[in-house]
Amino acid sequence: MSETPDLSGLIKSYDVRGIVGEDLTEDVARAIGAAFADAVVLPEGGNRVVIGHDMRDSGPLFAAAVGDGLRDRGLDVTEIGLCSTDGLYHASGVLELPGIMITASHNPAQYNGMKMCRPLARAVGETTGLGAVRELTARYLVDGIPAAEHPGTRTDKEMLGDYGAFLRELVDLRGIRPLKVVVDAANAMAGLTVPAVLGTAADLAELPLEIIPLYFELDGTFPNHEANPLDPANLVDLQAAVLEHGADLGLAFDGDADRCFVVDELGQVVPASAITALVGLREAARERAHGGEPTVIHNLISSRAVPEQLAAAGATPVRSKVGHSNIKAMMAELNAVFGGEHSAHFYFRDFFYADTGMLAAMHLMAALGQQEGPLSEMLAPCDPYIASGEINSTVEDADAARARVREAFAAEGAVEDDLDGMTLSHWDAEPRWWLNVRASNTEPLLRLNVEAADQATMKSVRDRALALIRQD
Repeated sequence: MSETPDLSGLIKSYDVRGIVGEDLTEDVARAIGAAFADAVVLPEGGNRVVIGHDMRDSGPLFAAAVGDGLRDRGLDVTEIGLCSTDGLYHASGVLELPGIMITASHNPAQYNGMKMCRPLARAVGETTGLGAVRELTARYLVDGIPAAEHPGTRTDKEMLGDYGAFLRELVDLRGIRPLKVVVDAANAMAGLTVPAVLGTAADLAELPLEIIPLYFELDGTFPNHEANPLDPANLVDLQAAVLEHGADLGLAFDGDADRCFVVDELGQVVPASAITALVGLREAARERAHGGEPTVIHNLISSRAVPEQLAAAGATPVRSKVGHSNIKAMMAELNAVFGGEHSAHFYFRDFFYADTGMLAAMHLMAALGQQEGPLSEMLAPCDPYIASGEINSTVEDADAARARVREAFAAEGAVEDDLDGMTLSHWDAEPRWWLNVRASNTEPLLRLNVEAADQATMKSVRDRALALIRQD
């Protein structure tokens, strides 16, 4: 009997991601499709799954293999072809089907993977089906996939135009002042979705936007730069183009275009927390105007400005763990109008509680286009504090490193909580600061985030915490 493979490095807590031809092969993809059918779809009485893929060369191959695995188990498959991850969520929402998106998001070209959801784009994570998918996939790779009595069918469906029209209904940009916007698609899916949403595709009305495209040609080898806007090196071209063209703002999307990063008219990167605050205030105001009591989710790495401003505006801010499955579940549970993460994932009740960078960008452009000042001026109140950004450190003993940080800062009156990793807060006394230390799920890393009311305090806390973490 063959040894059961260890798939923990491929099928992770939130998604599937691995190197093509090594971790992820056609046989593995087919087994994952069958396992998704048996672990997630069939137990809930489902009989159809929607599949999409991004621009990576291996996307069509793995979409076909996953579809084969689903059909092996008797499920019908609707394939929507090239799409962004939020395009797949849209299809899952409007068709009320579970879905699988073939993508490795912002990872380099040699990777591919999958993101999964239940009908209405409900998240599938470690405790909500993905753990069971991992176990069944390993079994099917050893024992083979059991054949259903009646194999499923395959149907192609075009959804891009419907996706664009759906988002246009949520944010009306027709009446704003003209804006010049540079968009860096990084040769990834925004090269397809931006024209479909912000252009005149599918008989959509012309918007007062001048879009200056960077790298809109779909190319899964990423010939210009990686589709990972979290790395500052991948924003350099966008920053330069914004200044060169005198643009009002710049937008950078990641590989599967579900995240959106923003550059202001000065070429400065806008923190995702500032976008969370701005969009959260817009969505909260709309909810209050309809007589509702808005709740907005923010993860615990978000700036303290987010809950402060939301509470001042009459909304209820709720703090969550990091991670899309955590936020999506909390969004649905609390009927939250909006949610935001420091990593530029933005979630909307009107978008099936799922994340869409495009809709966040549209809210930003609507707000900017409804007033006359520049973006940096408009967002200044949303970004009053100083943050370190996330700093990773390789450590041998994460528990010992955390203990050193806890002992040093707790002695100064910092208050601790363990919602996600360890957070120490000195925000209610001078000097005002907080820090969070979280362990990576997949690597021997500790992630440090620090925020303070002033630059000197942030640097002092950051440097002291790093010295303690890296003491080994």
